[in-house]
Amino acid sequence: MRTARDEALISDEQASVCAAHSADSIACDPDMKVGIALATLGHLPLNALRHRPENGTTGWYIWGGNLSEAPEFFQPLHAGHLSEYVPQLVRYLALAPGWRVLIAPAQVDVWYDAGLLGE
Repeated sequence: MRTARDEALISDEQASVCAAHSADSIACDPDMKVGIALATLGHLPLNALRHRPENGTTGWYIWGGNLSEAPEFFQPLHAGHLSEYVPQLVRYLALAPGWRVLIAPAQVDVWYDAGLLGE
């Protein structure tokens, strides 16, 4: 359920993206953290997926290229800094947990993956 704070944090563009995909929207609080593989951001495609928020995180994990299972692959970053690192992804950040995004040249895929929620 969306709160008044969610409403205030979700931009019109983010609300439009959620509506276009018939997705629930949940704000990506700029004071909470995401997991981001900073060293991979120059690689394509850009990938993002959202688990349920917990323990001060938004649930978002972001990386470029291939996903690694290395323990130090992701670093914590406050979501408020994402516009500096992945501005092309900001419009998708209100997608609710369970959503994935893939951005590549001339391609954007957005889809729901129930597996991210253990469903």
